[in-house]
Amino acid sequence: MRGKDLLTVAAIPRAQIFRLLQIARDLKAAPRHGRASQLLAGLTLGLLFEKPSTRTRVSFEAGMNQLGGQALFLSSDNIQLSRGESLADTAKVLSRYLDGLVVRTYQQAILEEWAHHASIPVINGLTDLCHPCQALADLLTISEKKGRLEGIKLAYIGDGNNIANSLIEASAKVGMHITVGCPPGYEPDRAIIQAAGEEAQYTGSIIEITHDPQEAASNADVLYTDVWTSMGQEHEHAHRVAAFSPYQVNESLLARACRDAIVMHCLPAHRGEEITAAVLDGPQSVVLDQAENRLHMQKAILTEWLGRPWA
Repeated sequence: MRGKDLLTVAAIPRAQIFRLLQIARDLKAAPRHGRASQLLAGLTLGLLFEKPSTRTRVSFEAGMNQLGGQALFLSSDNIQLSRGESLADTAKVLSRYLDGLVVRTYQQAILEEWAHHASIPVINGLTDLCHPCQALADLLTISEKKGRLEGIKLAYIGDGNNIANSLIEASAKVGMHITVGCPPGYEPDRAIIQAAGEEAQYTGSIIEITHDPQEAASNADVLYTDVWTSMGQEHEHAHRVAAFSPYQVNESLLARACRDAIVMHCLPAHRGEEITAAVLDGPQSVVLDQAENRLHMQKAILTEWLGRPWA
């Protein structure tokens, strides 16, 4: 059912997304030293990162270790790519050494080039366009906290970035409703919105884009935000702060959501910018559970794509 690579949520069949969620739940509940600890014994995962990382790197490394495999961190600055070796040659050689490769890079086209030349599974650890592993882990968190996904309203407030794009794709797959509240000119990717809209016709998902954060947050079951300035956009920071200041997730905006709404942030967070400390650290915040679930979903992804099924 799966393809060789995990590049976007949109490319994952709906049934497989629900399978991943169940695998993640099972692995989360499994004893650390039980049968699951040998699922990836003898396998090696490469982590080739061009961007800094905390949660993605540590969750994949810890996940491989907990499943009996090992992970090698490959900084793009410290391999021959930095001295002119072609991506194609590097991908082909690494395919002879490794069982899978997580790539964290800037352009989606670069990720796709890795997947084209590698004969091993390539997993998207983040690009400027999308962050599928985060969105899949977020589905796990929402399903745990709300007991379901279908019909849940997710309000994403802020920049229509890679997180927003992948959440749109994920929502369309599982029948969850998503409203993105963002400033004009900062909307999610148009092609992703269009493709997700076509998927939504089959799942009942509702996808809405608004420039009114109050409207987006109204009656939301989940209130989600991310940083206003992503990696590589640091030179735009002052301009972005001015544009996004009305989109801060604060106690006033949270009051527009359902009384039992949960607050999510993929971290790292800038307290006082996209979210206040009172909300991020408040009783409705699930950000630490959300961060933990990156580990459990990464393990599900690894068992699925590296060929050692859990079931």
